[in-house]
Amino acid sequence: TYYRRASEIVREVDSLADAVRESSGDVRGRIKLSAPRTFADAPIGQSLIDFAKQHPDIVLDIQLDDRFVDLVEEGFDLAVRISRLENSSLIARRLAPFSIKLCASPELIARHGMPTRPQDLSRMPCIVDTNGRGLNNWPFKGDNGDPVSVSVSGPVEVNSPMTARAAAVAGLGFTVLPDFIAAPDLASGRLVAVMDDRILSGGGIFAVYPHRRYLPAKVRVFVDFLVQWFRTREAG
Repeated sequence: TYYRRASEIVREVDSLADAVRESSGDVRGRIKLSAPRTFADAPIGQSLIDFAKQHPDIVLDIQLDDRFVDLVEEGFDLAVRISRLENSSLIARRLAPFSIKLCASPELIARHGMPTRPQDLSRMPCIVDTNGRGLNNWPFKGDNGDPVSVSVSGPVEVNSPMTARAAAVAGLGFTVLPDFIAAPDLASGRLVAVMDDRILSGGGIFAVYPHRRYLPAKVRVFVDFLVQWFRTREAG
Protein backbone atom coordinates (compact mmCIF):
# COMPACT_ATOMS: atom_id res chain seq x y z
CA THR A 1 0.00 0.00 0.00
CA TYR A 2 0.96 3.66 -0.36
CA TYR A 3 1.07 4.06 3.43
CA ARG A 4 3.31 1.03 3.86
CA ARG A 5 5.76 2.25 1.22
CA ALA A 6 5.79 5.76 2.68
CA SER A 7 6.48 4.30 6.12
CA GLU A 8 9.36 2.27 4.73
CA ILE A 9 10.89 5.39 3.13
CA VAL A 10 10.63 7.33 6.40
CA ARG A 11 12.29 4.45 8.23
CA GLU A 12 15.12 4.31 5.69
CA VAL A 13 15.76 8.03 6.23
CA ASP A 14 15.71 7.54 10.00
CA SER A 15 18.11 4.61 9.64
CA LEU A 16 20.56 6.74 7.66
CA ALA A 17 20.38 9.43 10.34
CA ASP A 18 21.08 6.76 12.94
CA ALA A 19 24.10 5.60 10.95
CA VAL A 20 25.49 9.14 10.94
CA ARG A 21 25.00 9.43 14.71
CA GLU A 22 26.54 6.00 15.27
CA SER A 23 29.65 7.00 13.32
CA SER A 24 30.17 9.71 15.91
CA GLY A 25 29.60 7.26 18.76
CA ASP A 26 26.16 8.68 19.56
CA VAL A 27 23.42 6.02 19.66
CA ARG A 28 20.13 7.39 20.93
CA GLY A 29 16.45 7.61 20.06
CA ARG A 30 13.23 5.71 20.70
CA ILE A 31 12.62 2.01 20.08
CA LYS A 32 9.00 0.99 19.67
CA LEU A 33 8.87 -2.65 20.72
CA SER A 34 6.02 -5.14 20.58
CA ALA A 35 6.21 -8.04 23.03
CA PRO A 36 3.75 -10.56 24.46
CA ARG A 37 2.67 -10.08 28.05
CA THR A 38 4.32 -13.41 28.86
CA PHE A 39 7.74 -11.97 28.01
CA ALA A 40 7.46 -8.94 30.26
CA ASP A 41 5.83 -10.78 33.17
CA ALA A 42 8.30 -13.67 33.19
CA PRO A 43 11.81 -13.43 34.69
CA ILE A 44 13.22 -12.71 31.20
CA GLY A 45 11.44 -9.36 31.30
CA GLN A 46 14.46 -8.32 33.34
CA SER A 47 16.37 -8.07 30.04
CA LEU A 48 14.37 -4.95 29.14
CA ILE A 49 15.19 -3.31 32.47
CA ASP A 50 18.87 -4.18 32.14
CA PHE A 51 18.99 -2.64 28.66
CA ALA A 52 17.29 0.56 29.81
CA LYS A 53 19.82 0.91 32.64
CA GLN A 54 22.79 0.47 30.30
CA HIS A 55 21.45 2.74 27.54
CA PRO A 56 19.81 5.80 29.12
CA ASP A 57 19.84 7.69 25.80
CA ILE A 58 17.55 5.11 24.17
CA VAL A 59 13.88 5.23 25.14
CA LEU A 60 12.13 1.84 25.15
CA ASP A 61 8.49 2.22 24.15
CA ILE A 62 7.22 -1.25 25.12
CA GLN A 63 3.77 -2.23 23.86
CA LEU A 64 2.55 -5.49 25.43
CA ASP A 65 0.10 -7.38 23.24
CA ASP A 66 -0.40 -11.09 22.65
CA ARG A 67 -1.45 -10.61 19.02
CA PHE A 68 1.07 -10.54 16.16
CA VAL A 69 1.19 -6.85 15.23
CA ASP A 70 2.01 -5.64 11.71
CA LEU A 71 5.35 -3.99 12.39
CA VAL A 72 5.35 -1.72 9.34
CA GLU A 73 1.68 -0.73 9.34
CA GLU A 74 1.70 -0.02 13.08
CA GLY A 75 5.08 1.71 13.23
CA PHE A 76 7.06 -0.77 15.33
CA ASP A 77 10.83 -1.03 15.12
CA LEU A 78 10.82 -4.67 16.13
CA ALA A 79 9.00 -7.35 18.10
CA VAL A 80 9.92 -10.13 20.48
CA ARG A 81 7.96 -13.28 19.68
CA ILE A 82 7.72 -16.48 21.67
CA SER A 83 6.64 -19.27 19.37
CA ARG A 84 7.44 -21.61 16.60
CA LEU A 85 8.21 -18.88 14.08
CA GLU A 86 5.91 -18.90 11.07
CA ASN A 87 7.12 -18.23 7.54
CA SER A 88 7.49 -14.50 7.34
CA SER A 89 8.97 -11.66 5.32
CA LEU A 90 10.49 -10.40 8.56
CA ILE A 91 14.10 -10.86 9.57
CA ALA A 92 14.24 -13.09 12.65
CA ARG A 93 17.10 -13.47 15.09
CA ARG A 94 16.84 -16.33 17.54
CA LEU A 95 17.50 -15.26 21.10
CA ALA A 96 16.98 -18.54 22.94
CA PRO A 97 15.15 -21.85 22.74
CA PHE A 98 12.46 -22.82 25.20
CA SER A 99 10.77 -26.06 26.16
CA ILE A 100 7.33 -26.80 27.52
CA LYS A 101 6.79 -28.22 30.99
CA LEU A 102 3.74 -30.14 32.15
CA CYS A 103 3.56 -29.47 35.85
CA ALA A 104 1.40 -29.57 38.95
CA SER A 105 1.68 -28.89 42.66
CA PRO A 106 2.76 -31.71 45.00
CA GLU A 107 -0.61 -31.37 46.78
CA LEU A 108 -2.56 -31.95 43.57
CA ILE A 109 -0.46 -35.00 42.73
CA ALA A 110 -1.05 -36.35 46.24
CA ARG A 111 -4.82 -36.02 45.71
CA HIS A 112 -5.09 -37.26 42.13
CA GLY A 113 -1.97 -39.35 41.63
CA MET A 114 0.93 -39.00 39.22
CA PRO A 115 -0.08 -39.52 35.58
CA THR A 116 2.15 -42.01 33.78
CA ARG A 117 0.56 -41.79 30.33
CA PRO A 118 -0.80 -38.70 28.52
CA GLN A 119 -4.28 -40.25 28.40
CA ASP A 120 -4.41 -40.16 32.22
CA LEU A 121 -4.82 -36.38 32.03
CA SER A 122 -8.26 -36.69 30.45
CA ARG A 123 -9.51 -37.88 33.86
CA MET A 124 -7.66 -35.26 35.91
CA PRO A 125 -8.21 -31.51 36.47
CA CYS A 126 -6.21 -29.36 34.06
CA ILE A 127 -5.69 -25.62 33.62
CA VAL A 128 -6.11 -24.61 29.99
CA ASP A 129 -4.22 -21.72 28.37
CA THR A 130 -6.74 -20.26 25.92
CA ASN A 131 -3.94 -18.46 24.05
CA GLY A 132 -2.76 -21.81 22.72
CA ARG A 133 -3.79 -23.02 19.29
CA GLY A 134 -4.90 -26.42 20.50
CA LEU A 135 -6.82 -24.95 23.44
CA ASN A 136 -7.88 -28.03 25.40
CA ASN A 137 -6.09 -30.55 23.15
CA TRP A 138 -2.56 -31.10 24.40
CA PRO A 139 0.06 -32.81 22.18
CA PHE A 140 2.29 -35.57 23.54
CA LYS A 141 4.37 -38.53 22.45
CA GLY A 142 2.23 -41.65 22.64
CA ASP A 143 3.30 -45.05 23.96
CA ASN A 144 4.87 -45.92 20.59
CA GLY A 145 6.49 -42.51 20.14
CA ASP A 146 3.92 -41.20 17.67
CA PRO A 147 2.16 -37.89 18.39
CA VAL A 148 -1.11 -38.11 20.30
CA SER A 149 -3.59 -35.40 21.27
CA VAL A 150 -5.27 -35.55 24.66
CA SER A 151 -8.46 -33.62 25.40
CA VAL A 152 -8.28 -32.01 28.84
CA SER A 153 -10.59 -29.90 30.99
CA GLY A 154 -10.66 -28.39 34.43
CA PRO A 155 -11.76 -25.58 36.73
CA VAL A 156 -9.75 -22.76 35.09
CA GLU A 157 -9.36 -21.60 31.49
CA VAL A 158 -7.23 -18.49 31.10
CA ASN A 159 -5.28 -16.62 28.42
CA SER A 160 -2.39 -15.77 30.75
CA PRO A 161 0.44 -18.27 31.42
CA MET A 162 1.29 -16.39 34.62
CA THR A 163 -2.26 -16.89 35.93
CA ALA A 164 -2.15 -20.54 34.84
CA ARG A 165 1.08 -20.86 36.81
CA ALA A 166 -0.51 -19.33 39.92
CA ALA A 167 -3.53 -21.64 39.59
CA ALA A 168 -1.23 -24.66 39.32
CA VAL A 169 0.75 -23.58 42.39
CA ALA A 170 -2.59 -23.28 44.23
CA GLY A 171 -3.32 -26.93 43.39
CA LEU A 172 -6.16 -26.36 40.93
CA GLY A 173 -4.83 -28.58 38.16
CA PHE A 174 -2.08 -29.73 35.84
CA THR A 175 -0.92 -27.15 33.33
CA VAL A 176 1.59 -26.66 30.53
CA LEU A 177 4.00 -23.72 30.80
CA PRO A 178 7.10 -22.43 29.02
CA ASP A 179 10.15 -23.47 31.01
CA PHE A 180 11.17 -19.86 31.66
CA ILE A 181 7.89 -19.30 33.53
CA ALA A 182 7.82 -22.63 35.37
CA ALA A 183 11.52 -22.66 36.34
CA PRO A 184 11.36 -20.71 39.66
CA ASP A 185 8.48 -22.83 40.98
CA LEU A 186 10.08 -26.07 39.81
CA ALA A 187 13.31 -25.09 41.57
CA SER A 188 11.49 -24.24 44.81
CA GLY A 189 9.34 -27.38 44.75
CA ARG A 190 6.05 -25.48 44.49
CA LEU A 191 5.56 -27.27 41.16
CA VAL A 192 6.68 -30.70 39.99
CA ALA A 193 7.51 -31.58 36.36
CA VAL A 194 5.43 -34.44 34.96
CA MET A 195 6.15 -36.77 32.01
CA ASP A 196 9.06 -34.74 30.66
CA ASP A 197 9.84 -37.56 28.22
CA ARG A 198 6.38 -37.25 26.62
CA ILE A 199 6.35 -33.51 25.86
CA LEU A 200 6.35 -32.57 22.18
CA SER A 201 5.99 -28.81 22.09
CA GLY A 202 8.76 -26.26 22.25
CA GLY A 203 9.99 -23.33 20.28
CA GLY A 204 12.14 -20.26 20.39
CA ILE A 205 12.26 -16.66 21.50
CA PHE A 206 12.94 -14.40 18.51
CA ALA A 207 13.64 -10.75 17.81
CA VAL A 208 11.97 -9.90 14.50
CA TYR A 209 12.15 -6.73 12.43
CA PRO A 210 11.33 -5.61 8.89
CA HIS A 211 13.77 -5.94 6.01
CA ARG A 212 15.64 -2.65 5.66
CA ARG A 213 18.60 -1.49 3.68
CA TYR A 214 20.03 0.12 6.79
CA LEU A 215 19.19 -1.37 10.18
CA PRO A 216 18.89 1.50 12.69
CA ALA A 217 21.83 1.53 15.09
CA LYS A 218 19.52 1.69 18.10
CA VAL A 219 17.75 -1.50 16.96
CA ARG A 220 21.00 -3.31 16.24
CA VAL A 221 22.37 -2.34 19.66
CA PHE A 222 19.17 -3.58 21.33
CA VAL A 223 19.09 -6.90 19.47
CA ASP A 224 22.80 -7.50 20.12
CA PHE A 225 22.18 -6.81 23.80
CA LEU A 226 19.32 -9.33 23.94
CA VAL A 227 21.40 -12.01 22.21
CA GLN A 228 24.20 -11.55 24.75
CA TRP A 229 21.78 -11.34 27.69
CA PHE A 230 20.18 -14.68 26.82
CA ARG A 231 23.56 -16.27 26.07
CA THR A 232 24.82 -15.26 29.51
CA ARG A 233 21.62 -16.54 31.13
CA GLU A 234 21.92 -19.94 29.43
CA ALA A 235 25.58 -20.22 30.42
CA GLY A 236 24.75 -19.35 34.01
